[in-house]
Amino acid sequence: MASVISPGAMPRFSASYLIETPLDPERAAAAMAGEQSSGTFLKLAGETDALRERHAARIEAVAPLETTKSPSLPGALPGETYQRAEVTLSWPLENIGASLPNLMATVLGNLTELRELSGFRLTDIALPDEFIEAMPGPQFSVLGTRRLAGVDHGPLIGTIIKPSVGLSPEDTAALVRQLVEAGIDFIKDDELIADSPYSPLVERVPAIMRVIEEHAQRTGRKPMYAFNITGDIDEMRRRHDLVRDHGGTCVMASVNWIGMSSLVALRRHAQLPIHGHRNGWGLFYRHPQIGIDYRAYQALLRLAGADQLHVNGLASKFAETDSSVIDSALACLTPLLEAPNRDDRAMPVFSSAQTIYQAPATYAALSSTDLIYTCGGGIMGHPNGVAAGCHSIRAAWGAAASGATLEEQATQEPDLAVALRAYPSPFSG
Repeated sequence: MASVISPGAMPRFSASYLIETPLDPERAAAAMAGEQSSGTFLKLAGETDALRERHAARIEAVAPLETTKSPSLPGALPGETYQRAEVTLSWPLENIGASLPNLMATVLGNLTELRELSGFRLTDIALPDEFIEAMPGPQFSVLGTRRLAGVDHGPLIGTIIKPSVGLSPEDTAALVRQLVEAGIDFIKDDELIADSPYSPLVERVPAIMRVIEEHAQRTGRKPMYAFNITGDIDEMRRRHDLVRDHGGTCVMASVNWIGMSSLVALRRHAQLPIHGHRNGWGLFYRHPQIGIDYRAYQALLRLAGADQLHVNGLASKFAETDSSVIDSALACLTPLLEAPNRDDRAMPVFSSAQTIYQAPATYAALSSTDLIYTCGGGIMGHPNGVAAGCHSIRAAWGAAASGATLEEQATQEPDLAVALRAYPSPFSG
């Protein structure tokens, strides 16, 4: 059952933005506040002073920045120059209650289309404790993920099933056998496969879990597999139960495409960790003058119930900067609410062309091993095989944690030495 927030004296929530406007920034901020609360383009009789006092958005801060000669986005009002500014607005929590979709409609909504704005980016949100406590939040978080994967310390070394598409359930299970015998901690479906006709989950789940359970019975160690259950709400519930009933320990969903409400519904049903895959994230961050900063985005997904969230990786194949990747991971590991017996962190998932080389830089920047470090070619492309690839990644993280260089560690780790010769460094040249 969804939580409710008691009526009465209501706290406020706020959102911060980077805007660009042909108007004076104060005037643009006023247009934003009016559009997203009690105002409209005309003064209406129902918008009384009392109503505005109780429900109107407030302008908390406006800080002008630089100007530019041309608008960043089409469709804005014409102007001779366009002023950029940081703006913070706040609203009474009474306007939305305990509702993530209505929070998003308020802090984003029509703001993305206002002609007063030639640039608009949500950079952060600040939510009162009452709202955070009313949300489901992560069920397993970092410690629960570690417990189920059997990894008490160090990063979870993981990989993704490749090829992304085309493998039958039996082919996938055979690859999983190689990976678990190689010592992998975490495996995930690719986002491109869920319940496809050539590899239906009703066949893929039992085939894979037979391999994992046999390995666990033989070794006492049960790697985590994140099955992609993306679909509509009823489909995801059924698929979650299929995974649970076969002894699986994680499910995955493409969070941008199922939507916030579906993620909340899945979380309220789930008895397994939810691996949040953010494919499509480029739509939100690639243009600096429109979209959402990850700091705000990940908070929403954690409130909805994601236990693990992708953050890209250093020196990756994608467009995101390394500083943004680290800031994203740090945000995931920062509690939303400090309270006894509560852990609402999400485990950051590093991926995209990760090899031995990124381990030291990642550890140095993050100062933590609370992460999932997924390597495709960085493990399966090792010249001496998958087991050697997995061992080389562990050795690289061992070097990072001990302060040794990869070259120094390689004198004691033959698989790492081979990897150093086999893989080009993404940081050179």
